[in-house]
Amino acid sequence: MNKELIKIIVSTIFALMAFAANSVLCRLALGENAIDAANFTAIRLFSGIIILISLLKLSQRKTNASSAPIVGNGKSKGSWLAASMLFIYALAFSFGYISLDTGTGALILFGAVQITMIIINVVSGNKLHLSEWLGLTVAFSGFVYLIVPSLSTPSLAGFVLMSISGMAWAFYTLVGRSSKNALSDTTYNFMRTVPFVLILLIFTLNNAHITPMGVLMAVLSGAIASGVGYYVWYIALAGLSITQAAVVQLFVPIIAAIGGVIFASELITQRLVESSTLVLGGILMVVLGRYYFVQVANKKR
Repeated sequence: MNKELIKIIVSTIFALMAFAANSVLCRLALGENAIDAANFTAIRLFSGIIILISLLKLSQRKTNASSAPIVGNGKSKGSWLAASMLFIYALAFSFGYISLDTGTGALILFGAVQITMIIINVVSGNKLHLSEWLGLTVAFSGFVYLIVPSLSTPSLAGFVLMSISGMAWAFYTLVGRSSKNALSDTTYNFMRTVPFVLILLIFTLNNAHITPMGVLMAVLSGAIASGVGYYVWYIALAGLSITQAAVVQLFVPIIAAIGGVIFASELITQRLVESSTLVLGGILMVVLGRYYFVQVANKKR
């Protein structure tokens, strides 16, 4: 196993854990009414900006370029498209959970991510291998199997908001696959959300509700789970196909469920174990299936 492959695997695992941490922190903050959705989103993004700028400056010092501007190589500055998708994802995610229970919200979010990425993949001319279709079906079935017992009829507003959040995250992921400087791109993407955040705060000022615990959760979500997590995700995307990037994210609800056991004293159920097996098995089929069948086809030639 070469160093580049190890880098992609480690980056992917860290990013998925960060995504799950975001889910747990948001659930705890909004579920306990520790902070309103708008301020959670704002603090989350501002915290991400601070940590990312710090990391970028540190990186520049290590490469003997401390006198250079924040962008590092002067060319990689993210994009307004990615920044817009990042803001829409974060905002719709927070507000969506106000009117949705956790299971329903997670199913809508990751379902939207899957559907969006797969449709874009097919429309762009990339046909899925049979193993990818099977793996996708098995993994998504495991995810649904985990969530179904707690499903409730979602509100129309919540359904629309969480669907928008999932689609925005799918586009942010696709844009990130072309990143040449993950740290710089992620930093500038976060920085470009500032105008959007300021407009948001102006319109939601009268409904502000903030507690110290809510601020702490938002900061942890923004600085670590979002700022560092999304930077590492951009690194991982360099070695993942569109389908792989879509399917591995189905692992996030499983990690989040484990986080619920650790931080919210939830029990490990037989259903959780069974669904985890399905999701992990499906992910393995997608990641390794195409490679295996391509190798077999090449040997027959």
